Amino acid sequence: MQVLHGLEQFEDSNLLVGSGTSDDAAIYRIAPDLALVQTVDFFTPIVDDPYLYGQIAATNSLSDIYAMGGRPITAMNIVGMPADILSVEIINQILKGGADKVKEAQCSLAGGHSIKNPEPIYGLSVTGLVHPDRMITNAAAQPGDLLVLTKPLGTGILTTGIKRGLVNEELIERVILQMCRLNTPGQAMAERGLVKCATDVTGFGLLGHLCSLCLSSGVSAELDSTAIPAIDPEVIRLIEEEDCVPGGTKQNLKTAEPFVTFGGGVSDAAKLLLADAQTSGGLLCCVPAHHLDEVLAICEGERTLCCAVIGRIGEKRSDGKLISVS
Repeated sequence: MQVLHGLEQFEDSNLLVGSGTSDDAAIYRIAPDLALVQTVDFFTPIVDDPYLYGQIAATNSLSDIYAMGGRPITAMNIVGMPADILSVEIINQILKGGADKVKEAQCSLAGGHSIKNPEPIYGLSVTGLVHPDRMITNAAAQPGDLLVLTKPLGTGILTTGIKRGLVNEELIERVILQMCRLNTPGQAMAERGLVKCATDVTGFGLLGHLCSLCLSSGVSAELDSTAIPAIDPEVIRLIEEEDCVPGGTKQNLKTAEPFVTFGGGVSDAAKLLLADAQTSGGLLCCVPAHHLDEVLAICEGERTLCCAVIGRIGEKRSDGKLISVS
């Protein structure tokens, strides 16, 4: 947010969600009962297979629309490739992976833009639709809401382990399948008016994204570390025995620590898991208790990889802390 300091902006009351709340996407009202949801996201390869890279990057971009409660309608490719190094076939496979995931989301691929770049980058600019009264934002959490997570944690640890040759083929396949799973429950929850506040857990880790949510909503949060799922027990072993922790995850924990109170029983490995930088992570939803059963039913129907109740939202604290972890 520091790079946005001092930028003058046109004031428009139809911009319902902008950059001020660190939300996953912007929302702009175009009619009393209709708003656009707009986002852009891209990154460099995290797997060797070009088709899977395209799928993961596209899933990650589409996730921002679902996290706002929207239905994706159009997507445009963002491509930067070292064309003198990568063959046309490899670039085509990246784009095919993305296109197949866009099609799965029942979204129209409407074009895009490409440049030459020393390092491959790929992602999407996505537009979605949402009813202004049904949108989900970072800024609507209420004390008493239950925190529900829809994908287990650990992709940052495991993808680092994959690069180091420390992860077996079965677990590699599970990690990739998780990163390719669309966060469609967000749209379903919003359309039924069950959830008003959520975010997706990506590069800043669970702690980082939850801190932003608490700041934007003026609340605090309590987490039960024993209820927070990892993709596999191997994640903790990689942390404890192999020091297999990406730099981004370590930085996430360092950044979050001033705002977090950890109980004495929370291990160092658990702290790192909570801060792990996720790629195409799940949704973290603030669910009113009387809507929990309906939300769990949606998660089951959408075949989410988990639907774990990991904590709750509390009142704003006077000591400046945002999260307590037991």
